[in-house]
Amino acid sequence: MVKLIPLVMMSLISISAFAGHHMESEKADIVDTAASKEMFSTLVAAVEAADLVDTLKGKGPFTVFAPTNKAFSKLPEGTVEMLLKPENKALLSQVLTYHVVSGSVMAEDVMSLTSATTVEGTDITVVTAMGKVMINDATVIKADVKTSNGVIHVIDTVLLPAEVKKAL
Repeated sequence: MVKLIPLVMMSLISISAFAGHHMESEKADIVDTAASKEMFSTLVAAVEAADLVDTLKGKGPFTVFAPTNKAFSKLPEGTVEMLLKPENKALLSQVLTYHVVSGSVMAEDVMSLTSATTVEGTDITVVTAMGKVMINDATVIKADVKTSNGVIHVIDTVLLPAEVKKAL
């Protein structure tokens, strides 16, 4: 019986640790949620290169229109590599903050909008038609990915502010 107690205690500790980890993953922030999905590896690399990790791990809430790797691959050849260079950090930050809106805007809220002001400072256009939601030229392909500090809406195209389009 005495030998059984440590075994039972270790089992309970293991179960508690696993349960705690599971609970924690349900409450992952925007960055950790994105980092857990391979389809956002380019976005996560860009957020790291722009030093925006701490901001997007902050209290929020934030709404992020998150482009997939496939969305980044639609950009002209060499664009991503150019944006990831340290000397282009300000430009990259401008592009990324153009994908973020303050507050937690769920899909049902987006349906009633025609535009929204981004953290970057300029507006994005929101169009809802035929069961689709468009953010500028991007289509929302998955909505309402809830995180501990906001919501992610997955989009199929990288959003570029007009000023950045001119620079590219």
